[in-house]
Amino acid sequence: MWQAVWNGNVIAKSDNTQEVEGNQYFPMESVNRELLTDSAKLTRCSWKGEASYFNIEVDGEVNPDAVWVYLDPKEAASEIANHVAFGRGVEVTKLS
Repeated sequence: MWQAVWNGNVIAKSDNTQEVEGNQYFPMESVNRELLTDSAKLTRCSWKGEASYFNIEVDGEVNPDAVWVYLDPKEAASEIANHVAFGRGVEVTKLS
């Protein structure tokens, strides 16, 4: 079981993550969507495709562009479709 925590709040928890390039990608259904807001940021990866971003908002604090998702990844990264990964200070840890 993996979990993602920011500002003392669990953002996601799942035992069905996918690891890609050292990042744990959590299924979208395992994410507390109430803590996410849309971001305008988009990036492109040569082998994964286009990533969309979300901000995390907890207790009045915002962590901008801390969550990304490949909604329609290229075939090489199809296992992470509709899975999110975390950065910018979000603690992703494996629970024992």
